[in-house]
Amino acid sequence: MSSHGPAPAEFSVDLSAHEMLRRAHVLDALGPDWDPGAALRGEEEAYELLYSGLDAEQQRMYDELVSAGVLPPRGGGHAAS
Repeated sequence: MSSHGPAPAEFSVDLSAHEMLRRAHVLDALGPDWDPGAALRGEEEAYELLYSGLDAEQQRMYDELVSAGVLPPRGGGHAAS
């Protein structure tokens, strides 16, 4: 034993079964009519709308954030067609 007390015990927990159950609950909550392609297209449309109609200063800031890698470029293929 050291002067700092016993060494910490090692343990591991396998959460893979819990993760599978969590995913099953998520898919169940989404329902059978959920269309991931449509959801991604909707996100892309919302993204385009959010960054449309920018004035010159806003566009400059947007371009700066894109070139810094903070924001992805518009039309970058985030969603399935």
